Amino acid sequence: MAVAELSPSFTKTHLHSSQLSSLSTRLANFRRCAFRPLPRARNSLTISCSVAPNQVQAPVAVQNEGPKTKTECFGVFCLTYDLKAEEETKTWKKLINIAVSGAAGMISNHLLFKLASGEVFGPDQPIALKLLGSERSFQALEGVAMELEDSLFPLLREVSISIDPYEVFQDVEWALLIGAKPRGPGMERAGLLDINGQIFAEQGKALNAVASRNVKVIVVGNPCNTNALICLKNAPNIPAKNFHALTRLDENRAKCQLALKAGVFYDKVSNMTIWGNHSTTQVPDFLNARINGFPVKEVIRDQKWLEEEFTEKVQKRGGVLIKKWGRSSAASTSVSIVDAIRSLITPTPEGDWFSSGVYTTGNPYGIAEDIVFSMPCRSKGDGDYEFVKDVVFDDYLLERITRTEAELLAEKRCVAHLIGEGIAFCDLPEDTMLPGEM
Repeated sequence: MAVAELSPSFTKTHLHSSQLSSLSTRLANFRRCAFRPLPRARNSLTISCSVAPNQVQAPVAVQNEGPKTKTECFGVFCLTYDLKAEEETKTWKKLINIAVSGAAGMISNHLLFKLASGEVFGPDQPIALKLLGSERSFQALEGVAMELEDSLFPLLREVSISIDPYEVFQDVEWALLIGAKPRGPGMERAGLLDINGQIFAEQGKALNAVASRNVKVIVVGNPCNTNALICLKNAPNIPAKNFHALTRLDENRAKCQLALKAGVFYDKVSNMTIWGNHSTTQVPDFLNARINGFPVKEVIRDQKWLEEEFTEKVQKRGGVLIKKWGRSSAASTSVSIVDAIRSLITPTPEGDWFSSGVYTTGNPYGIAEDIVFSMPCRSKGDGDYEFVKDVVFDDYLLERITRTEAELLAEKRCVAHLIGEGIAFCDLPEDTMLPGEM
């Protein structure tokens, strides 16, 4: 899947309110002024990140010349959409703060407009978007904010942009962590784990310091399972249960393939589980899945197809898409993020469940504890979830679950220095990163 580039070093950049001081009350004049190029502030506060061999240290502030300034909201959102200055309507809910990292990337380009439109949290839920980018992508981030302005979403009350996670994560109730470094040519998987692990260790510390104590975190940047583990380990004041690694796109792909084979529409497929890692060891579970309420194996009687072609199609779908499209998935990834959020804020239909990469401690399946592993979950619609207990296992399923479990345990050993477990030791059995991240 597509990922946006972030840097483990952070520099705070400011948008000065003085640039808006000469604006007239007329909207036309406001827009002419608000879109002037925004210079980098010479008196900004620079945040540098020093990475020790055994940990990612907290940011160290270095004060440049000039007084401190506060990061401002963006453009029209500073002047008009301010719930604090207005009486909240009786029909609207209290504003919620949503942080999105990698906000200038392709996935976010689809996702942000779904969030702002009310498609995700509902038509009566005003939101504030807090967008995190990198120094390299900051100009593009300004462009994203301008497009959000021009879309005139009534529910979008605030937009702020920054490259400092300690600013962006302040008081957020949802953190959608999309940004990560892509895998470069010749890069070993262990190297990618370490580089992105540093980013997610830092973001975990920032969430721990300034986010809502009940923030819900969805990690999209790959390798998302282990990045989610690193993030939660660096945020000890936030419940580990609140962290998710996105495997919903894998679930959606599996439902599509089963529907195609059975000759039904995909809404007839339910109880689909993706077990394990978001890699080519993932296990799409056809044993517990249902089509029109019947077990998949009663509808699709081709066991060989289920075990081989179906499983491989789901595991390698991203790579096939890249060959056809020329880039990794972005729109479908954004849809799956929406699905993942809605599965947590909407009661799960009776008898059904959804997949999410969650913290394994206390799981009822015998899966190793203290990793992030995709498993079947249900929700009452309160943002929380519980494990599904009425699932069955056969030898085929258990064998493949054991393999993906071993991979995640190996990844955990690779990032031991980032989760407070001593010296890292990498003994990854094979390179199973999803195609497109090579």
